[in-house]
Amino acid sequence: MENEKRVETDNVEQLSKVLGNFDENLNAISRELGVICRVEGTDIAVRGEEDSVRVASDVLQNLLYLAKNGESVDGGRVIYCIELAKEGRASDICKLSSGTVGVTFRGKPIKCKTVGQKAYADAIKKNSVVFGVGPAGTGKTYLAVCFAVQAMKQKAVEKIILTRPAVEAGEKLGFLPGDLQTKVDPYLRPLYDALQEMLGVESYVKLMERGAIEIAPLAYMRGRTLSNAFIILDEAQNTTKEQMKMFLTRLGDNSRMVITGDISQIDLPEGKQSGLIHATRLLKDVEGISVINLTDKDVVRNPLVMRIVRAYERQDVGSGNSANKTE
Repeated sequence: MENEKRVETDNVEQLSKVLGNFDENLNAISRELGVICRVEGTDIAVRGEEDSVRVASDVLQNLLYLAKNGESVDGGRVIYCIELAKEGRASDICKLSSGTVGVTFRGKPIKCKTVGQKAYADAIKKNSVVFGVGPAGTGKTYLAVCFAVQAMKQKAVEKIILTRPAVEAGEKLGFLPGDLQTKVDPYLRPLYDALQEMLGVESYVKLMERGAIEIAPLAYMRGRTLSNAFIILDEAQNTTKEQMKMFLTRLGDNSRMVITGDISQIDLPEGKQSGLIHATRLLKDVEGISVINLTDKDVVRNPLVMRIVRAYERQDVGSGNSANKTE
């Protein structure tokens, strides 16, 4: 049964934000939900099946809320709002209209783009140790670096320490040319990029030179106590149980740890259990530790990345593969 509903906007400026460039947002809503949307003055009329019209109206109302509050309404946010609306949670997107995680070197505010990211950010604010687990493109590493830089700027910590296990598709550090720093650099490029965006290249280089930012392979953490530091362990799915225990027990006074990883991309040798999987199960109820699981809905890269992640997940489920069969 066809139905029609109108969504009223206050002015042309709000309408323009919701419509997007060349009506791209409206076209996305029509395409994804199978409805017909047309502009009538400063209103948007939605026509189609009753359930689809209800969902589309929810999407438009919440996008309008973002527009009224000065938020951007881009294609990625529209698709995300549609995903939430299909679950009856469209209003959740309004939680993202306030608060910033940090500010880039060029003054651009960094905000959470999904509900999962906001839960992750809130966990980092409240806990000494946070596990951020999820697929590529969910902002796990980037947000961790934002918080690390803010902590240093506010003098809450004296040092940022970045580390990750040296496991990459079977290639070992010893096979690569150059000194230790040269060998580690390719593995930590995403962390470097995020730091430079937050600090600017000049400040980043100065902090590196004086040792306020430290980069090291995970193996070099053994025997140390890491105090007054913000420590990020990236690609943690490639740690063993023993490595993860070693890393977690380095935590010193006035320090925070964020451990990030994607359990669908484990490169450990056959028969080795991922330390990330083991630790998140073992420590999920320990006070002061939070485990946040991000999903394909939290992917904030090109919307195509979300569809790629889902395609691989469907294949894994269909073939009966697990992320780590030695669990």
